[in-house]
Amino acid sequence: MPHFEQMEFTAKQIGDLLEGTVEGDPSVKVNRLSKIEEGRLGDLTFLANPKYESFIYSTKASLVIVGKDFVPEKPVEPTMIRVSNAYESFVRLLEIYNTIQKDKKGIEQPSYIAPDSKLGNDCYVGAFAYIGQNAKIGNNVKIYPQVYIGDNVVVGNNTTLYAGARIYSDCMIGSDCTIHTGVVIGADGFGFTPNRENEYQKVAQIGNVIVEDHVEIGANSTIDRATLGSTIIRKGVKLDNLIQIAHNVEIGENTVIAAQTGIAGSTKIGRDCMIGGQVGIVGHITIADKVKIAAQSGIGSSIIQEGEIVQGSPAFNIGDYKRTYVVFRKLPQLEKRIKELEQLIAELKQITP
Repeated sequence: MPHFEQMEFTAKQIGDLLEGTVEGDPSVKVNRLSKIEEGRLGDLTFLANPKYESFIYSTKASLVIVGKDFVPEKPVEPTMIRVSNAYESFVRLLEIYNTIQKDKKGIEQPSYIAPDSKLGNDCYVGAFAYIGQNAKIGNNVKIYPQVYIGDNVVVGNNTTLYAGARIYSDCMIGSDCTIHTGVVIGADGFGFTPNRENEYQKVAQIGNVIVEDHVEIGANSTIDRATLGSTIIRKGVKLDNLIQIAHNVEIGENTVIAAQTGIAGSTKIGRDCMIGGQVGIVGHITIADKVKIAAQSGIGSSIIQEGEIVQGSPAFNIGDYKRTYVVFRKLPQLEKRIKELEQLIAELKQITP
């Protein structure tokens, strides 16, 4: 349950913050956020879905955010704050809580910061973190324990790197990014070539990774450095957990990708795309803007039509896929029917003189 540590807020303070109207005791104090069905004294919760209305009459929470049009059927014990949109107002409070929780500053020991690296104002560096030579860290950056930042890495303002993230040398992370635990940015791309002895010889990977502003990368995802040039994650991209992005891939602005997706080398994905979980995408292809790819699809060739929606492996237009799947599900019955027709034809041939 989220807790505002030692901070307490009155109903009036929260009402003013949310531009809402307080009904009940404006001096009641809260210091936790909770679900309405789990509310207890000192909690702040919300009611947005009518399915949960019954809980507002039994919750022990001290304060409940409700919509302006909410009309209670029974007496409501907690103080209420009426707002235009209860869910959006509660989300704002979650954001405030998250900001408070992340408001760490200072350098914990033991940690290592190379003498020639530059650290901005109001940064936090957790214990056992490592910041390499000539690294440039912006203002208000949060570097949690056991983060590794290699030589010549650049990290923009207000970015958070959670415990255990690894940023290899020469990579660039933008401002207002969130890099979750276990993320590896800048490991070598999967580049090998057979030599005369038919053994795989490693091809040096001397490029880097560029992550632009407002990007979030989920836990244990990996983004490989380019062979030459850069692997690029454009502004506003959101990556789920356990995603593999190979060398020289480029992902366009505001594209979102769900967990366990793998993208092979040198593929270019457009902006505003939506890619479901467990999608596999081959290398050296192009995917147009605003494309949607259903979960577990396999993409083996370029998608050139903007806004195309595809499904299947190999993937094709989702309308055609659904019509095809209707037939696929009936294949056992169709096979049985074909065998019956074949038997009937054979019997007719024997009867016919």
